[in-house]
Amino acid sequence: IIEPLNGYRLKEKQPDNLGEFTVPIGKVEVTKEGSDVTLVTYGSTWRLVMQAAEELAQIGISAEVIDVQSLIPFDLDHKIAESLEKTSRLVVIDEDVEGGASAFILQQVLEKQNAFRLLDSDPMTLSAKNHRPAYASDGDYFSKPSVDDMVEKVYEMFHELNPDAYPSI
Repeated sequence: IIEPLNGYRLKEKQPDNLGEFTVPIGKVEVTKEGSDVTLVTYGSTWRLVMQAAEELAQIGISAEVIDVQSLIPFDLDHKIAESLEKTSRLVVIDEDVEGGASAFILQQVLEKQNAFRLLDSDPMTLSAKNHRPAYASDGDYFSKPSVDDMVEKVYEMFHELNPDAYPSI
């Protein structure tokens, strides 16, 4: 079970179907359709990735967002590979340390789902920075991936693919 501690501070409307609501284990959810890049995430980072996808849309990059929801078992229906057939580009974003959950997700997608053959560019990861967490009120911004970090990472990928269309920021 992944328990995103940052989620405790969020306020959301309580669902009407609380007793009926379930999240299937091993199934991913495409929470935003897109055609240019697949953004894979989970937990409290999902909300930030959705914001980044909206900002990317404003600069002409259509991002598909996938919430993996569970790591073990992982994407039993290979929905991430299906997404990569459409987008050909992958960025895995999480708030774990480098080499943590994002590395596991990449292994599952590239090796187990054989999705490396679907990529037109190197897959990228964006995770927490390798330092002690900051405890000030803005500590998350400097320790964990921010919306700005996410937009810049995806833009970097598109700049490498087509520097004329996506000039350096």
